Amino acid sequence: MQEILRLFPTDIRDEIQQKMNKKWDMLQEIRVRLNQPIELIYDHGIEWLPLVRPNKKDYVFIINQLSEFSLYRMEDELREGFITIDGGHRVGLAGKVNTIHGSVKAIQYITFLNIRIAKEKIGVARPVIPYLFEERFLNTLFVGPPQSGKTTLIRDVIRIISSGWNHVPPKKVGVVDERSEIAACLHGVPQHDLGLRTDVLDACPKAEGMMMMIRSMSPEVLVVDEIGSDKDVYALTNAMNAGVTVICTIHGQSLQEIKNRPQVQSLFDKHVFQRIIILNGQDKPGTIEKIYNEDEKNIYQKSRCLPNEVDRSTSVYRDNDLARIRLE
Repeated sequence: MQEILRLFPTDIRDEIQQKMNKKWDMLQEIRVRLNQPIELIYDHGIEWLPLVRPNKKDYVFIINQLSEFSLYRMEDELREGFITIDGGHRVGLAGKVNTIHGSVKAIQYITFLNIRIAKEKIGVARPVIPYLFEERFLNTLFVGPPQSGKTTLIRDVIRIISSGWNHVPPKKVGVVDERSEIAACLHGVPQHDLGLRTDVLDACPKAEGMMMMIRSMSPEVLVVDEIGSDKDVYALTNAMNAGVTVICTIHGQSLQEIKNRPQVQSLFDKHVFQRIIILNGQDKPGTIEKIYNEDEKNIYQKSRCLPNEVDRSTSVYRDNDLARIRLE
């Protein structure tokens, strides 16, 4: 966590480190607000640092650390409202916004920060993978609200697919990582384990990047995060028509909610996704609520195992046993 602690002045850094102790694995966010106590958000609950209230001097230090003493270097990020730092951690920015002709130019006075902790959880996608394969990997959409574990889950899906899974040989995987969150590339080198056969386009817009990846790296599986625009949908459709399996995420609470969005409605009208995975934003990040097939039937059978037991119902040798699958 040194890439996060280095952002803070020494006194604040020491307070955070002392408070966290051995709880780093449970940390989701560090919320920093000018002249207010620092908020630590965990998987279950929050804690405050009541004696630590960052002032303007502290903010100057933090911004200098984020920008490496060059706000010009952060010009694009200031327009987007977030910065991705080493380790794939994402720092959200808020404050006074400057606009030109109704469009955001930059955030001039940054007075609110949200440091979202990127987590690599090896093996978290193992229970999901059997649902994503039927003779080939299937076009899949992960749906969930912020902090529901979408990126963490697809990161492990990538690792498993590109390293080989059970009897399935490793596949070529292309990742278009627009926000540098999936691979957490540093100078083009992924800091997270994405498997043996994964290629990454880092900090590249999704719509352009998907076609670039198909032309240049010929992936068998293409992965992108947080789709939503008309351009994204057009590029996804072209990729699927080119015979590439697409795995992607979208912000949302339910299947019905995202189906009502005009930008992505055509994807559901054409039944392009053979699997739609709904994450539960209320429980622990990465918790699966439902898995729909292309007919929008829920085929997910929740594990009834005790902790650390293997859920045999998700074994590749049993996933075609329809008697074990509940339809709703």
